[in-house]
Amino acid sequence: MNGKLTDQTTGPRDGGKPGPAGALWRRHGARILRALLPTSCALCGTGCDETLCPDCAAQFFGAGAAVARCRCCANPLPGAAVGADQPPSGKPPGRSAERLCGQCATQPPAFDVTLTAADYAMPVDQLVLQLKFGHRLALAALFARLLRDAVLQQPDFVLPALICPVPLGPRRLAERGYNQALEIARPLARSLGVALHPRLAARVRETTAQSSVAPEQRQRNIAGAFAVPDAALVRGRHIGIVDDVMTSGGTLDELAATLKRHGAARVSNLVFARTPPH
Repeated sequence: MNGKLTDQTTGPRDGGKPGPAGALWRRHGARILRALLPTSCALCGTGCDETLCPDCAAQFFGAGAAVARCRCCANPLPGAAVGADQPPSGKPPGRSAERLCGQCATQPPAFDVTLTAADYAMPVDQLVLQLKFGHRLALAALFARLLRDAVLQQPDFVLPALICPVPLGPRRLAERGYNQALEIARPLARSLGVALHPRLAARVRETTAQSSVAPEQRQRNIAGAFAVPDAALVRGRHIGIVDDVMTSGGTLDELAATLKRHGAARVSNLVFARTPPH
């Protein structure tokens, strides 16, 4: 022994060339990891390198899965072709009648725009349930990527100044251990280059899950649930709200109304999945 310390992975610690193991890892590291830790598609189970295989990505999130949606609430527009909800070239975004469903045209919600990556229907709903209740936090990065793609496919959409997740109450957060909306918002904000403010809004009243409340009682259930601790961060700005699923829209409407009472100029919903109307 000559007393020189070496690292079997990276080579000599004195700045020499990498050893054989280090060179092998640089060339074939990703392939080795795939062999040791094989991955499969989260929807169909087919072995693949990504969270979704190309076939499932194309079938459920590709151009063929696109539908024309109401610009405000993202519900499908009956009888409209894909792209019919796009504004005429050169016109600023707004609530033009031809891009709104009948409900939003007659009773506009507090939010201005909703963008979504998919319908909340089989088998996409299983992905949401795995993230929300199955602790598969790796799916949050997939949701963020698909939602980013949906945002970038809307050339007239102006990015918000701040992104915030729909907040959970302390009890629900303690039970689940994480806020799935925040887990999606983190990578989404990074990929869009928009500032994330996790505590822009706070849930000040514990509520029953909206999905378990009768439709006629949902507005009362969520009323007064949110507060804005620092109105100066909101005043005059475009705020993006991130959530995993939009069902009736009551929670997002209440949060948007709260933000606007504190001076928000515009509120856009960025939700991974939208429950189709029954």
